[in-house]
Amino acid sequence: MTETILQFGAGNFLRAFADLFVAQANRTPTAAVGKIVVVQSTDRHRADALNAAQGRYHVAVQGFAAGQVVNEVEAVDSISRALYAGTQWAEVRQFAQSTDLRWIFSNTTEAGFALDDRDSVRPTDAVAPHSFPAKLLDVLLTRHATGLPAPTVVPCELLEQNGQKLRTLVLTQAARWQVSPAATAWLSEAVGWLDNLVDRIVPGTPAEHPLKASDPLLLSAEPFAFWGVQTTAVTSGFLAHPAVTLTPDLTPFYLRKIRILNGAHTALVALALPRGFKTVHECLEHAEVGPWLERVLFDEIVPVIAERAPEAEAFARATLDRFRNPFLQHALTSIALNHEVKVKTRLLPTLADYRARFGKPAPLLSAALGV
Repeated sequence: MTETILQFGAGNFLRAFADLFVAQANRTPTAAVGKIVVVQSTDRHRADALNAAQGRYHVAVQGFAAGQVVNEVEAVDSISRALYAGTQWAEVRQFAQSTDLRWIFSNTTEAGFALDDRDSVRPTDAVAPHSFPAKLLDVLLTRHATGLPAPTVVPCELLEQNGQKLRTLVLTQAARWQVSPAATAWLSEAVGWLDNLVDRIVPGTPAEHPLKASDPLLLSAEPFAFWGVQTTAVTSGFLAHPAVTLTPDLTPFYLRKIRILNGAHTALVALALPRGFKTVHECLEHAEVGPWLERVLFDEIVPVIAERAPEAEAFARATLDRFRNPFLQHALTSIALNHEVKVKTRLLPTLADYRARFGKPAPLLSAALGV
C-alpha cells in the first residue's frame, strides 16, 4: 500500500486516534487511504521503537459504553516508517516530493503552534528548522518546487480554527523567509487547511494488560471517539470512518463539548472536590453525586443548548458513560487547575442562558457555585 500521509508527531493521542482510524479504513479496499510516514522531532526514541516494531502495535479500547464494560484490542498497522527530524530531514523532504502524498496530520500540542526566532532563515542544506510551522513550511515549499498538487493539512491540536491558525503561522514564517509571491499564493490558496475538532481520552499504556509484555507500544483508549472536520473543497476523499463527521460548521460541536463534557467536569470539581471526592469515576458511582450530575446535564445544560448543538442529549449520555469508565481514574485535582477560568468559560454562559430561557437561576449549578 502506498504512503499517502505525512504525520508530525508520534504521541499517544495520534496513534490511538487518527492512526488507528486509518488502519481500520485500510482493511476495506474501497475505504483505504494509504500508509503513514511519521516525523518525530522531540527525540528519536519513539521513532526507533516504531521502526523496530515495523510500525505495528495494539490499542486496548477500554471503558464503558451503551450500558456495559468494553475491553477490546485493535491492531494498528497503518504506519509504514518513522523518521527522526534531527538526522533524517533529507528523507522527510524526499517524501514531500512523492506523487502519492495527499495529507499532512499533526499533533504537536498547543505549544507547537508558535514560531521560533532561530528560524529567521530557511536552512539551505538538509537540516530541519526548529519550530513546527517552519518545518511544515519547509515541507510545503519542497512540494511546491516539484509542481505536484498541494496536500491538505489536518492539524489535530486542540485549538478552535486550528487549520486557519496554522495557515497564518506558516504564512508569517513564509514572510520571514521572503518566499516568492507565487509560492505564497500557493500556500494560501492551493494548500488545504482543515479546521477540525478531535475528542478521545487516551490515557497511555494500561497499568495491566496481557499484551503489555510483548508490545512496548501498547496504548489504551476509551471507546468514545469523535473527529469533526469542517468541510471545504478539499475534504473530498477524506478518511471515511464512523468517528469522522464532516460538517460545514464546527461551532455547534465546540459548543457541545465545552458546555456538556467540560462543563460537567468543572461542575463536579465545584460540588465534589470540597467534599473529599478524588476521581470522576468515584463521583459517578456515588448514590447522590452521580444522580446530581445527571440532573445538571439534562435539566440545566442540555435544555439551553439543544437548539444550537447537534444531538446534545445523546452526547450528554455518552459523556456519563465516559465518566463511568472503570479503567480510567481521572483526578478531580487535575480538572481543578485554573478552575476560576474554567467556570467562566464552561458554566457561567450556561447559567446566563438558563436565566434568559426560564426567567430564574439554574438551581443545581447556582448552588454548587455559590452564585
